[in-house]
Amino acid sequence: MADLMTVEDRIINVLANKVDPVLSKHFGGATLSSFEDGIAYVKLTGACAQCPSAQETVEGVVRDFVTGGVPEVKDVKLDASVSDDLLDFAKKILRGEETVD
Repeated sequence: MADLMTVEDRIINVLANKVDPVLSKHFGGATLSSFEDGIAYVKLTGACAQCPSAQETVEGVVRDFVTGGVPEVKDVKLDASVSDDLLDFAKKILRGEETVD
């Protein structure tokens, strides 16, 4: 039986093999946050995460690759949420448990 990849697996594959090589030129990448109702929510990583053009990158680069490679995806949206790790780190700093050099 052929290996059947989920829609999420295929999105992750497109991000890794098509999007990341483009974004790596700008010291960034992309990860799938979730896939709901035909919409892939993508978080940019590395330098691309803080880039003022993040929304345009998703709309102009990521969306084309993902919708072109995974027909079930109707749209791609930027997940601009802050990671739990970063929030935990910030809370530790505010409580005086961590220092920033």
